[in-house]
Amino acid sequence: MKLAIGIFLGLFSAGTLAATPETATPWSPGKGVLCDKYICADATGVSIPLTEKYVGKTRADKLKAMGEFDTTSFTFATGLSCDVKEKLCRQDRYYGADGKRSGKINKYYTKVLFGSF
Repeated sequence: MKLAIGIFLGLFSAGTLAATPETATPWSPGKGVLCDKYICADATGVSIPLTEKYVGKTRADKLKAMGEFDTTSFTFATGLSCDVKEKLCRQDRYYGADGKRSGKINKYYTKVLFGSF
């Protein structure tokens, strides 16, 4: 059964606003990589190797333990939601009454993760 990474992250609350591996605020340890204190992702989606490298083995092992899940659409602990297929990051992962994503596009994080907007 596929699990949504957003559900996993929804179990945790956001930390302070400083951009470090110890906090929930997304930060970029390198070009095209975006992390928070739980996961790291690149333009192809959530990455267990990048999570292990920048956030730690414990968090990477937790991702592995989740089994198979869609790594191309994910939500960071702050609510920032990114979609590899759309190549966009949005302020949240919610949908409007029309069935389309309603979250405001976050140009900054879209550029950090996908290289352009």
